[in-house]
Amino acid sequence: MQRREFSLSAVSAATMLGAAMLPALAQAQAKAFKSGTDYLTLERPAPVEAPAGQVEVIEFFWYSCPHCNAFEPQLEAWVKKAPKDVYFRRVPVFFRPDFEPQQRLYYVLEALGKVDALHQKVFYAIHVDHQPLNTADMVATWAEKQGISKAKFVEMYNSFSVTTKVRKATQLQELYKVDGVPALGIAGRYFTSGDLAHSMDRALQVTDYLVGQSRGKAR
Repeated sequence: MQRREFSLSAVSAATMLGAAMLPALAQAQAKAFKSGTDYLTLERPAPVEAPAGQVEVIEFFWYSCPHCNAFEPQLEAWVKKAPKDVYFRRVPVFFRPDFEPQQRLYYVLEALGKVDALHQKVFYAIHVDHQPLNTADMVATWAEKQGISKAKFVEMYNSFSVTTKVRKATQLQELYKVDGVPALGIAGRYFTSGDLAHSMDRALQVTDYLVGQSRGKAR
């Protein structure tokens, strides 16, 4: 979903990801992945959190984005099969002020060790139950229904650590020049998306290629 398309009316729009590439065609095209066409090479490397010897892969996302919701099962399958030297993390984006409650929601879930249990449930609440979850009170009320103390949630939501993570997430988004989601950042050096790669399936193929290109390189 491109940044220019993020309007309140777009949130409820149903979308479909591009058709999956045939395996043989995908293998042939992998040899032709090019910077500036299938992915972008950052002019200035972005900071990474991956330990030495691992390659960082970031998913930039927004819970209310229908594309991100559709991509989530495919991404989860990719993460489960990713090589052990891939360090995967998610970064919620900020394109408008009403994105911030969901940024903070994600980082509270992360701080409480609840991402595995509740990440997909946030998508379900928004895209199936049609809860907007775009204010502080909405996300706190939703979290309480998931068994999280509302007082604890609000305390963490407003904490210095979560505020710092939100600020760093927004800075990282700008360094990668993210203009739509879902999108993928690789090794602090490369950026790809469904728009660049022509489908999120192919974007994951590009990511695999760039992970291979990044192995053993100094950060």
